[in-house]
Amino acid sequence: MSLAADTRDAVRARPFVLDALRAGVLNHSAAAAWLADAADLGGDADTEAIATALRRFREELPAYATAARTASVSMRSGVGVVDAGGLGDAAPLLRVGGAAVVSEGGDTAILATGDVDAGALATVLRRLGAVDVAVAAAGVAGDALIVVVGRRDGATAVRVVEDALAAAPNE
Repeated sequence: MSLAADTRDAVRARPFVLDALRAGVLNHSAAAAWLADAADLGGDADTEAIATALRRFREELPAYATAARTASVSMRSGVGVVDAGGLGDAAPLLRVGGAAVVSEGGDTAILATGDVDAGALATVLRRLGAVDVAVAAAGVAGDALIVVVGRRDGATAVRVVEDALAAAPNE
């Protein structure tokens, strides 16, 4: 593969670099030096060639843009993540593989219904991570999104989810 193709692949493998490139806030020289090491693009290539590949790749990308999503956000206290094997007829809030979120426990569920999708969930998770809110479970299906956090993080998580949905990136 060419250095340009390798650079594009390295950027796509690091979504934060792709977002910064699309937003036009990436320092091409610094990113080139970092990618040369982090993605093993160094070899015989110099960082200026990688920076040039980044600039050209930026021209091909759609601009970074966000849009508000219409969704209702609510909080439900007293949930927990349990082994789904013993649920019986109980209807969990979320079930993934052998685990389920049920209406008994010491955690808090943040529910968003409306214009939500996997991209919205990704934005929510990144923002929760940025404010050091640990997520015990998360999922999205249809028009519903759920994240489960510790009880004390519930109010912060509601604000973060509302803010994330107000300016979720367009893909």
